[in-house]
Amino acid sequence: MKSVSINGIARVNLGKKFAKQLRKEDNVPCVIYGGKDEPVHFYAHENEFRKIIYTPNVYLIDIIIGDQKLQTIIRDIQFHPVTDKILHIDFLKVFDDKKVQINIPVVILGNSIGVRNGGRLALNMRRVMVEAFAKDLPETIEIDITELRIGNSIRITDLSIEGIDFLNNSNDVVVAVKTARAAIADEELEAEAGEETEGESTEEGESTEEGES
Repeated sequence: MKSVSINGIARVNLGKKFAKQLRKEDNVPCVIYGGKDEPVHFYAHENEFRKIIYTPNVYLIDIIIGDQKLQTIIRDIQFHPVTDKILHIDFLKVFDDKKVQINIPVVILGNSIGVRNGGRLALNMRRVMVEAFAKDLPETIEIDITELRIGNSIRITDLSIEGIDFLNNSNDVVVAVKTARAAIADEELEAEAGEETEGESTEEGESTEEGES
């Protein structure tokens, strides 16, 4: 998984009054949790977070506060209900010897048989929750749907990546191909193809018998 860096400034004054003042100056109050140490309070200009918030990608985030560098992941974000401005961000400290839980984006690969036959692709889960050591975290969860037929689906239980534990319900459907109004069932296509092949073989056999007689 890729990493990005955020330059932060330690917060000396805490409380709603000082947090409100920071936001007026387009800064975002933040907290880093994790480990046995006390939470680390800092702030950074909202522009620092554009590269990690307004993107479908997920990153490990190195937060630099003075001479201190902490590797983290985003735990929670609070947005203003009207303006969608970032109000507060909680980070979770990452350790090499401790697994972390994080939502990873799903990326679909291939063009399924079912879609080619008129089915409708339904991506039910754009992200899945995984648990792994930081070094094993993938940037995306890639799912090949090439062989997915109409009426078929791929569930959490069908996913397998070494070093990754999937935490969603095992029966949750990640992606499926549903029947559309103009869809042609795969089985019907296969049956028709089989009948045509059988008919050709019969005609060839009949002509051979007539020639022999």
